[in-house]
Amino acid sequence: MKKRILILPILLFGIIYSCATNPFTGKSTLALVSDSTIFPSAFQQYNQFIKENKVITGTADAKRVETVGMKIKAAAEKYLNATGNKGYLKDYAWEYKLVESKEVNAWCMPGGKIVFYTGILPITKDETGMAVVMGHEVSHALLNHGQQRMSTDLLQQLGAAGVSGVVGNKSAQTQELAMQAYGATTQYVVTLPFSRSQESEADKIGLTLMAIAGYNPDASIAFWERMSANSGAGAPPEFMSTHPSNATRIANLRKLIPEAKAEAAKFGVVFK
Repeated sequence: MKKRILILPILLFGIIYSCATNPFTGKSTLALVSDSTIFPSAFQQYNQFIKENKVITGTADAKRVETVGMKIKAAAEKYLNATGNKGYLKDYAWEYKLVESKEVNAWCMPGGKIVFYTGILPITKDETGMAVVMGHEVSHALLNHGQQRMSTDLLQQLGAAGVSGVVGNKSAQTQELAMQAYGATTQYVVTLPFSRSQESEADKIGLTLMAIAGYNPDASIAFWERMSANSGAGAPPEFMSTHPSNATRIANLRKLIPEAKAEAAKFGVVFK
């Protein structure tokens, strides 16, 4: 018991002093794992993925992915410079690749390594639609969402160890039930809501970045309507999903568009 009493304040001290303030949100976020640890691993995984998959080069679509990516990156730099955070991107190594796949998806690894699948191109339709997706994916990297997920996973592992310690002298059945209850609770009370909040956060910052880059954020509504039509009725209920429902997403975007346009206007970009 004494060991547990000593460990708790040490753990809390470590958590308090392992937080970082994000310049895009102004929020203090958990950073138990440093970028200097995460980025090299992410870059290695990205390079391995690129080696093992068919990267499309030289086409109009491939060039468009890179063009949009560079514009969104430039928008992020403008925002950071204007808010006094000029060196924030110094360890990022941006890459934008179009990869052949029927999957309707795109993703960004920590540090700015981005992949667009060809399967999402019929949904993006044009450069502005692509900017909706690019802004969102770049925002995941800028908001350090990977770092936050890893930090949360570490805390959940510590929690599981704590539960195991509490029921360690109980029957095997009691131990199993306790761990199952802990797993279900963290899944629906922590993990999934946390993931959905990150998606909504990336939507918000993504709108701002695409607007600063000169892309009308109004296009985000049409894009997500197309995504909704493409997904059909097969999506799980929102509380069981890592993402907000398409309807929730569209409603949130409608509220956020005026704010994105107002931010863009500060940089001389005005939409009718």
